[in-house]
Amino acid sequence: MAKTTKTRLRATWLSVHKWIGLLLAVLIIPVSLTGSALVWSDSLDALFEPQRHEAVGPALHPTSFYARAAARELPSGERLSGLRFDAGGAPVVATALQSASDGRRGRTTLWIDPRDGRLIERSSGNRGLVQVMHVVHGSLMVPGWGRPIVGGVGVFMLISCLTGLWLWWPLNGNVRTGFRWKRRKTFNANLHYMTGFWVLVPLAMLSFTGAWISFPGLFSQFETRPPAGANLPAARAIPLEQPLTPIDAAVASARPFAAGPLASIAWPTDQKAVWRISFAAHAGNADVFVDDATGHASPPAPPAPATLARTMRRWHDGTGMGLGWQIMIFLGGIIPALLSITGLVIWWRARAPRQRARDARRLA
Repeated sequence: MAKTTKTRLRATWLSVHKWIGLLLAVLIIPVSLTGSALVWSDSLDALFEPQRHEAVGPALHPTSFYARAAARELPSGERLSGLRFDAGGAPVVATALQSASDGRRGRTTLWIDPRDGRLIERSSGNRGLVQVMHVVHGSLMVPGWGRPIVGGVGVFMLISCLTGLWLWWPLNGNVRTGFRWKRRKTFNANLHYMTGFWVLVPLAMLSFTGAWISFPGLFSQFETRPPAGANLPAARAIPLEQPLTPIDAAVASARPFAAGPLASIAWPTDQKAVWRISFAAHAGNADVFVDDATGHASPPAPPAPATLARTMRRWHDGTGMGLGWQIMIFLGGIIPALLSITGLVIWWRARAPRQRARDARRLA
């Protein structure tokens, strides 16, 4: 009786595992492959867009020089929101925001030659290979519903991991049997079993963290304090067109607290009229906040403890986690695509004999 129950339960989990793979393969493959590639997003961007990363010279002009150079290249309706500087002499990066007619925020990025303020490149929206991969991975390029869909894919992939472990576990209970290559008759089936087992833990981690990132409102209840960026109105903040404190004055006010070279400047907004001046430091950028109304700078606050949301994102994309972790994430993105393909082949080959049997019965 116990064996019969175990067999039936195994058949149930096989059906769940099979239909998750069949129905979601068309979504799992692009999400997995783009996630794998984005582990090396900086290297890919430098490969395909070398003009954005080429060291052309140090930024020796005042910050207002680069702000004016960027503003000249912006059409009406766009406002500068930030500048980013590179100590290695790469182009100064300016960002600008605009409000589209449908209420969505448009974003423009400009790369400025640090020597003379000449425009090197302009990119609007999500143009460029790496940006397209970010959009595919985060929302499948589906406005509005794309992010929840990707989160749902993460949930079902987690279920697929758990059911896959159940199906991998040998029926006789001898775990050593599970590590044998020739558990099945075909190379494709053995490849599916073995790669599925070895990628199980990283894939389950990526699925869970991906779902956490996609549903921040659902998981925010587990935070001891609200995660950064959880305030939705702040996402609609508009940079001030004419700040009261000039940009050079704001940077000069923040200089006494500099921990290193200037890294970035974020404009004050209609919701928070404060300049954020970041200086490079050994342990990451140190932010100095300058009140736009008074020009008074506040010393950098001690680093806040990482939120769960930030930790989940670091685990998911490998930022600051070391090369070993990044390689694991890379393989955790490649192998699900392989599992989807091998699973489809297993299903198709198993389907053919059943179809022939049904055809024979109909002929009889």
